[in-house]
Amino acid sequence: MKVVVFLPAHNEEEAIGEVIRRIPRHIGSNIEVHVLVVDDGSTDRTVDVAKQAGADFIYRHERNRGLGAAVRTGLQQCIELEADIGVMIDADNEYPPEQIPDLIMPILCGEADYTMGSRFLGTIHGMKWHRRIGNYMFTLLQSILLKTWIYDGQSGMRAFSREAMEEAEIIHDYNYAQVLTLNLVRKGFRLKEVPIVYQVRTTGQSFIKFTAYLKHVLPAIVKEMCRPVKRKYMRSVQQR
Repeated sequence: MKVVVFLPAHNEEEAIGEVIRRIPRHIGSNIEVHVLVVDDGSTDRTVDVAKQAGADFIYRHERNRGLGAAVRTGLQQCIELEADIGVMIDADNEYPPEQIPDLIMPILCGEADYTMGSRFLGTIHGMKWHRRIGNYMFTLLQSILLKTWIYDGQSGMRAFSREAMEEAEIIHDYNYAQVLTLNLVRKGFRLKEVPIVYQVRTTGQSFIKFTAYLKHVLPAIVKEMCRPVKRKYMRSVQQR
């Protein structure tokens, strides 16, 4: 069983090394864990720091293309590396690498095809009120569109079965969070959320600005929901 943990990264030299070092490499006797960094056109020492911290693979975008593009590349690279499970975790040290075993367990046990680390089912430290409200709004929108309750639709920590990675489509480069979940759940892949402990970043700077987020994400949600998709699995969605 091969697990590839991939980190989309843009100018994260201050945080990415610690994230990589904290990724569990020994989850089980029959599980190989590899670390892939997708560098999205960084202009700092992100790549050098990632190599020094023990990243097994580096894939570089020559220019900054956006988080959605970086996650798309990460999923494609996981497939090329023949991963059975792909795990995405942000490189900003906000999400707990130590909980990767918890995140992949529902997939290993055959209970889910796609999992998300849920901050709102777990513990949140330091999230500002306007970001919390924004998360609530977009998560509620996803829940309404999918007719199933989701607690944290913007999580930066997710895991995918091989089949989910092969079928996942991210239709815009700016971001991935909403359209990816809408795409996979509409195709019938089983979603499960796993409680995690979350700590707001103490280094670097988030690219997300609320006005720009609305401008890019809302049209992408409309576009995704208007696209026909072919259901791959007819199994019911698992929520908790």
